[in-house]
Amino acid sequence: MNVVFFGIVLLAVLFALWNFAWAAMTGDMVAATAFPAAVGQAALDGSKTAVTLAIGLVGYMALFLGLMKVVEEAGGLKWMAGLIRPVLVRLFPDVPHDHPAMGAMVMNISANALGLGNAATPFGLKAMKELDALNKETGTATNAMVRFLAINTSGLALLPTGIIGLRALKESTDPAAIFPTTLFATGISTLIGIFAANSLARMRWFQPPEAQREADAATAEGNAGVVTAREMVPLLLFLAALVSLVVGVYLAGEAASAWIIPGLILGMLTVGMVCGVKIYEVFIQGAKEGFSLAVTIIPYLVAILAAVGMFRKSGGMDALVGTIGPATTAVGLPAEVLPLALLRPLSGSGAYGITAELIDTHGPDTYIGELASTMNGSTETTFYVLAVYFGSVGVSRIRHAVPAGLAADFAGVVASVIAVKLLLGG
Repeated sequence: MNVVFFGIVLLAVLFALWNFAWAAMTGDMVAATAFPAAVGQAALDGSKTAVTLAIGLVGYMALFLGLMKVVEEAGGLKWMAGLIRPVLVRLFPDVPHDHPAMGAMVMNISANALGLGNAATPFGLKAMKELDALNKETGTATNAMVRFLAINTSGLALLPTGIIGLRALKESTDPAAIFPTTLFATGISTLIGIFAANSLARMRWFQPPEAQREADAATAEGNAGVVTAREMVPLLLFLAALVSLVVGVYLAGEAASAWIIPGLILGMLTVGMVCGVKIYEVFIQGAKEGFSLAVTIIPYLVAILAAVGMFRKSGGMDALVGTIGPATTAVGLPAEVLPLALLRPLSGSGAYGITAELIDTHGPDTYIGELASTMNGSTETTFYVLAVYFGSVGVSRIRHAVPAGLAADFAGVVASVIAVKLLLGG
């Protein structure tokens, strides 16, 4: 991220210098000095906007994190874990079905799906530690490790609460409109990530050590028949309900999506009441975490909004749009959104900042605003996840983890374009 941050600022100054020199050669010094002045002012305005944005997000983050805390206390994680365990046993035939790694992966993916990022990370680190215990060559990633990280980097999430809150702050007429598009995009991203991890693992230059291949084959043989078709029924019913929701929103339009947020709030509180949770006290506890999180992201937003604002005012964004805009726009990806697609695998906070800037500039309910919202909510920060998870167990030979993660990111971008065009009429 250091290189990205410096690169954006450097390009902004270079573009401003070029435009300054060009205007000066024509003798128009007023226009010439306007470029560096605008770039400097953009940095100041971006910093101010970042703080204003974070303060405005406090209420939305407090609301959603409070609701998520209620669901967590009601046993939502365990319920979600029960749903996905059968499919994980099939996805990870090289991990014993009763090994601690399986339980940790189930809890990590469940927490991510429910939007509990803070709870997901400890489970993920625990899963990597347990997967490393099955590793026959220390320091080399196993197929199971890469597959697990591909699922993580695909950003599988059912509740994009952060982006919904941002859209509400920017006065979207339908903040939850991106709920079905995010479901579609994150689902496709996850499937492609898993497919890429499995396919690349078979290639000669990504083959695991012989001892690991033999151990994986023996484990897969032992896992055969552990999960029955009947155990898959609850998950299939849940997926059918999600598909029905997406189709319902598509057919009914705004009349259906307008009920998503009220339905979520009532549903989450009802789950807490039925399970005997003291919903008010627990909600307050979670809401406090939302306040802390909003304050934490201020420095990151200041950095990226100042840099992107400088780049836009320098004329760099206009040059980018003019150069590659026709090519990317032809496939549904406006050039304005391209920096988000490129930065998303590198920095979550940076991508969030660009999303906020795009929504602020173009509006939350425009095609660009809806596409940026969907993209941000449907993929994860690939390189950050790889660095933290592999670093926690000392893995330096990561094999095909990077191409598998980037394949999931690319699929997320393509699926976001398709989803917004298909479901929102972009």
